[in-house]
Amino acid sequence: MNTNNKKTVISNCYNIFNEAIQLRTFPGAAMGVVWGAPEKRERILQAYGHTTYSRENRVDEATVYDLASLTKPLATTLALLILLKEQQLQRAERISDIFPLARDSFLHRVSLKDILCHSAGFSAHKPYYLELLRLPEAKRKEALLNLLLAESPAYEPGSASVYSDLGFLLLGLIVERKSGWELDRFFREKIAGPLGIAERIFYGPAGATQKKRIAPTEECAFRKRLLCGEASDENSHALGGVAGHAGLFGTIEGVLEMGEHLLDQWQGREEHPNYLASDLRRFLTRQEIPGSTWALGFDTPSATGSSGGRYLDPASVGHLGFTGTSFWIDPTRDLVMVLLSNRVHPSRENSRIKQFRPLFHETVMESLGLV
Repeated sequence: MNTNNKKTVISNCYNIFNEAIQLRTFPGAAMGVVWGAPEKRERILQAYGHTTYSRENRVDEATVYDLASLTKPLATTLALLILLKEQQLQRAERISDIFPLARDSFLHRVSLKDILCHSAGFSAHKPYYLELLRLPEAKRKEALLNLLLAESPAYEPGSASVYSDLGFLLLGLIVERKSGWELDRFFREKIAGPLGIAERIFYGPAGATQKKRIAPTEECAFRKRLLCGEASDENSHALGGVAGHAGLFGTIEGVLEMGEHLLDQWQGREEHPNYLASDLRRFLTRQEIPGSTWALGFDTPSATGSSGGRYLDPASVGHLGFTGTSFWIDPTRDLVMVLLSNRVHPSRENSRIKQFRPLFHETVMESLGLV
């Protein structure tokens, strides 16, 4: 990428981000792009606006965002890859092999693969937190497992794909059951730590950083406060902010660098010390589920209306986070794009991010001359 292309990306993104702030898509945001093979790789990090509409704290490269469902691919899915390498799990393993109580539920015939590609039969969401928060914290995970195992199928497993938090709540419990570690420790020591990014992407920042560095999310009607440094997702909150579907926080540098490592592992240029790049490549392949775009733990672009815009190669992978976060990795262009925002501030009813996401990705790719 030449210098002029880099300047064009920065200039064009400045325009679209500042217009988005004026339209109250978000009070501020950060974006990161890397492009090219390692020996000629270029990087762009930019921050825009403020963490709130009161404009007290500017967004910068150290601003911490609630990553929401980016937890699914970046923590839980990678944790399963580690357990595969350690031979604590098998790809075809069924839930009933891990939790014998599942033999009496529809999950007796559901595999880890079914959950990873959102085809296990789970409905999209359940407000488990309403029940869990009535219990002592020490009893909530056991209660959550019982609630999950008591679910009825929303559809025949394997016949369709319905994006679901429930399956990843269960996967988080599986990681903890098989490893004997809490998810936050597992992520810190086995995933982020070896990459040198554990200070920039992590579970539960409230005790690890000053609140002025954190972009607040919504004014929560249930918790009756502005959320800052605690998981926006209620089910994650009920589990102490550490869950398989949501709970990660991170900076633009941390998420972009993690995307870079995933790209290089995918391309065979790097090995993570704790999981196999060959297993990762299998996970990044779209599964043959009717009407589905899902790989294992990662999404792929839909033919029309993709949040990644019109130009991503079909082999690309990415994921969205409810709070206004996302990443996309295009292996054919050695390209990683990350967007972090708190679009749910001060209300999660704000949906303008849906129009902005494809605009951002298309602007970057057009500016780089990659279309």
